This record gives sequence, C-alpha cells and structure tokens, in this order.
Amino acid sequence: MPKSPRPSFRCSECGWETGKWVGRCGECQAWGSVAEAAAQPAGRTSASPVSTPAVPIGQVSVENSAFRSSGVPELDRVLGGGLVPGAAILLAGEPGVGKSTLLLEVAAQTARHRHRTLYVTGEESASQVRLRADRTGGVHDELYLAAETDLGAVLTHIEEVRPTLLVVDSIQTIGASGIDGVPGGVTQVKEVAAALVRVAKTRNITTVIVGHVTKDGSIAGPRVLEHVVDVVLHFEGDRDSRFRMVRAMKNRFGPVDEVGCFDLGADGITAVTDPTGLFVENHHAMVPGTCVAVTMEGRRPMLAEVQALVTHSAAERPRRTTSGLDSSRVAMVMAVLQQHCQVRLHTLDVFASTVGGARVVEPASDLAVAIALTSASRGVPAPKGVVAMGEIGLSGELRRVRDLPLRLAEAARLGFQLAVVPTEPGRPPARSPESWTVDGMRVLDVPDVRSALRLLHLLQTEHERPHAVDAR
Repeated sequence: MPKSPRPSFRCSECGWETGKWVGRCGECQAWGSVAEAAAQPAGRTSASPVSTPAVPIGQVSVENSAFRSSGVPELDRVLGGGLVPGAAILLAGEPGVGKSTLLLEVAAQTARHRHRTLYVTGEESASQVRLRADRTGGVHDELYLAAETDLGAVLTHIEEVRPTLLVVDSIQTIGASGIDGVPGGVTQVKEVAAALVRVAKTRNITTVIVGHVTKDGSIAGPRVLEHVVDVVLHFEGDRDSRFRMVRAMKNRFGPVDEVGCFDLGADGITAVTDPTGLFVENHHAMVPGTCVAVTMEGRRPMLAEVQALVTHSAAERPRRTTSGLDSSRVAMVMAVLQQHCQVRLHTLDVFASTVGGARVVEPASDLAVAIALTSASRGVPAPKGVVAMGEIGLSGELRRVRDLPLRLAEAARLGFQLAVVPTEPGRPPARSPESWTVDGMRVLDVPDVRSALRLLHLLQTEHERPHAVDAR
C-alpha cells in the first residue's frame, strides 16, 4: 500500500518547516506560530499548451520595455533610467520614513504626464491619502485612488481602471480569500505577490509594492518576495533629519550601487541633486577638530565633515562617544595615533561626530578622523580648504581608496584647495608640499598617517620642525 505523506509543520511568520510540532520557531524564534501544514498530494505534471512560441532572442522586441521617467530624477537615477513597463518594484523602509509620500509623488508625476495611475492603499483611508495629496500638490484627474484590503477587489480595480502605474501600499495589508493565514503571513504574502507580479507581466503595468521591515532592518515576510520582484529598493533615513536616501539592493534593469537623495518636508518630498552642502559646515574662522572627508555613496561622491572634541576626563574611565561614525574604526584610529604618532588620548574624553546626520562608515574616512582627532587634541586647526581621504592600517600606513579621481573631481568642483591622499602605486611619495593638481586643487600623496599630520603642521615638536602646508 502507498505510504501516507508525513505531516509537516510550518511557521506562519517566516515559513520555516519542521517534521514535528514545536512551541517556538527555530528560525525567527516566534512563539506559537508553528502549525500543521496541509499535505500536498504527489502527482506528475504533463505537457500543456504554451502561451507564446519560443523565438530567437534577437527577434524579441524591446520597444515595450523602454524606460519611462517617473518624474522624480533621483528615483530614476537609482532605477537606472526610470520605470519599466511590466516591472515589479518592492520598496521597503521603516515606519514613518516617507515611503507613502514618495510613492504618492511618483504617482502624481506619472499622472501629470497623461499616464493613468492607480494608487491602492490598505493602511489608510482614501480621505487620509487625499489630505496628503492636497498638502503635496498631488491631485490629478489621471490619478485614481482605492482603499482596499482584499486581493480580489484590487484585481477588479485593475481591470476597470487599466492603469499604466500601480502602487500597492502595502502588501502586508492585502489578503487573498480562500488562502490560509492572516494578511501579512507567509502564505498570504506569497499569494498576493505572485498575483500582482502576474498581472504586471501580462498587462505591462509597472507595479510598485510597499513592504514592511523587521526590527533588524530586513524586509518582513518570506525571502521569496525579494526573488519574484525585479527591483528591491530600501528607503532609509534618520527620524531626526529630513534627509532620506533610496538604495537599490536588486535591480534587473540597472546598477545596484546607486543611491538617490531626498529632502522630506511638510510640503512633500523633493529630490536633492547636490547633497554635499547638507554635511559640510561653513566655518567663518578656522576651528580645531574638523576635517572634511570624501565618501562614496554608490557611484556618487559626497563630502562629509568630521568633527572631534577632546577634553580632560574627570572619570576613571574616559568616555568614547561617536555619532555617525563606526565606533570600532574610531577606536582603531585612536590606537594608531597613540602608537605611531605619539598623540596621547588614553586619559582624555573623546567625542567624534559628523555634520547633518551623515552616516560615514567607509574606511576611506579614516584619515579625516585622524586629522580631526589630532587637531582637537593639539588645539591647532588644520589648513583651510583641506579634504582628506585614505584608509589607515594598523602599522600607520595609508591604503589606496577606490574611485579616487571621482572624489578629487568632486572636491575640486566645490572649491577645496588642498587634498591629502594615499600614495598611488608607481608614484613616489611626496617629499615637499609641491605635488600634482586636479582642476586647480593641489593634491599631496603621502605614504602614512604620520607624514600626513606632519605636512598639515599638526605634529610639530621641539625636535621636529616640518615644513607646514598652507592651502592659500
């Protein structure tokens, strides 16, 4: 006799399966979420008629898959050119970061170009979305709005409206009747996502789906959700700052190393094409403890100012406080300064931060952190108009950074007069303040952090009188 299928148990939160019942999920550690799953009958799949015959790849038309601008330049930059008909886009982000505001702006801009748009909201009422549209100027006759939480009703709206762009906010609030589980569960999310992607492909509708994130920042729901869509975007930002960034984590139509910058205000969200000014402070006088670093956000160079404050400590254990910087890398830079540059910081309170809420974790900012810390501890400001970039090794050497020409060109465009960079392979180290130039900006290449601090006149002692560098 044929054996009956063995029972299996599945977690309703993450989809983890096990052969026996347990009270706690072994994957997501949720309590009471494991239940017996329905057995799937075994069978054989026979051949069936095809929807379209297979053709040589050179004969496939690409006219229907051309990029179309979303009306938001920064979003087009991240997507690789714009919206693609039939593409399924997943936008994830923390609550309150501005996902709905951004997508309402995209829907309004699409409607202004005479492309019919359908905005389906499952988290808010239609009147609430209308109030936001009035505030941001997003009311248009070609923008249709529906408040639905049932998948069948959403598909009916798509049949009636026949939109060019579909926005679903959010997939965790949409449920499919006849499917086990509650809206937002693994089974429901998989079914809803599969149905929306199927409609997007068959009707050539650009579909943008909003997804929630967990407390650790990953996309909530099954991992298959990220596999079935074409583009995965992360919308991130600090609640205390108006600055927002969109990152592409997956993109079948363009690069995945691009970022888009936005400013979220009371009147909506606007694109920030030149965000450097948000992270650099304009000092009227030379101030100790500051240095400007050039970081790369995707393929875009951005300047961020690093500030340091070093004071005497009244506690037995001095404080080490960082904001916007990697605390472990700051501690490593402090150890290198003490060991190789004789900058004594072990008995002092050290505070290091960035300007404007910028998050700088790239190793290329190590040299700027070292200059800011040394300048603050000695009370001597760095020369005016200086940018620094370079990764510091444990032996004090400076390692080369990627995309150095782009960083230097951006610093020169913004009017900086002097740049301190690691020595490139094949180029002899700079033995005098004179070196090469980029668009009128002097560039000094140095082999180690000690040489960089000497050239900037930050390590002058009775026995060492190095030639100081002035950027003027």
